[in-house]
Order: sequence, then structure tokens, then C-alpha cells
Amino acid sequence: MGARWNGQQLAQFVFGYSTPQSALNKLNQIEMEPEAARGQAAFEHRLQAFARGTQDDFRDIPLDLDHLTVFQRNVIGLCRRIGFGRTLSYGELARRAGRPGAARAVGNTMACNRFPLIVPCHRVVGANGLLGGYSGTRGIEMKRELLGREGWQY
Repeated sequence: MGARWNGQQLAQFVFGYSTPQSALNKLNQIEMEPEAARGQAAFEHRLQAFARGTQDDFRDIPLDLDHLTVFQRNVIGLCRRIGFGRTLSYGELARRAGRPGAARAVGNTMACNRFPLIVPCHRVVGANGLLGGYSGTRGIEMKRELLGREGWQY
């Protein structure tokens, strides 16, 4: 796992890499401010607990969303509200974001998600019941594994 912080806001998060160095290589390197280190330690403990099976929605983690459009920020916010063990279709997420018919734009937003797990894009699936895509490590296999942890059988 690796995380990059922008002050007190999480700027990027990656997971599923075989070594710490490979996770770090994936991150865009920036200098971390001292106050971010304290937040990072608490976040690290929560991630370790999550990896052991503890449920955590991470909704209280502030995110740096400056790189996103207003629509994309809305989609990210709505995605963060999808509860453990639940899924929404790309189309339904688009409808809730106020843009019915923009399922592809939602998919593009999920594909560029810098915060997997924190923004649970693995819970966004196709309307036809198919998983859709997953841009994280191991692709659709990882999405299936994450959903399996939440009780889904795909």
C-alpha cells in the first residue's frame, strides 16, 4: 500500500502491490508536510485493521479533489456513500449525480479514481449484473475479491 498526502488531505492511495517499493513507484512523489505524517500514521493503522477484516468506510478521510470537475466530485461523493455489501450501477450513480444517461462518464470517473477503498469504486457495477471494469492492481480479479469480502458472489 502507499499513500500520498497534500497537507491533511489524502491526495492518492494505491494498494495490492507485492512490495512497498512497487507501491511507492506507482505514487506521484511529492514532499509531505509534517502535519500530514500524523494523519498518515492513523490512516495506516486503519488500513491494517481493514486488511484483517474490520469494516471501515473511511468517509471521514478528507480527500484532495482539486483535479476533478464538479460532476466528478459529485460522483466521488456519492460513491463514498455506497455502503458495505451494497452496489450501484454506473447508470444509477449517474442518475443520482443529476446526469441520467451519463453512465460512461461515471465509468471514466471510477477508472481514474485515485482513492480505491476510500472511494469504493469496486461497488459500482454494470446494470446487467456484470462487474464492469476495475483499474486497480489485478483488475477485475481484485474487484471480485473486494466484493467477495462484502458477501457478494460473482
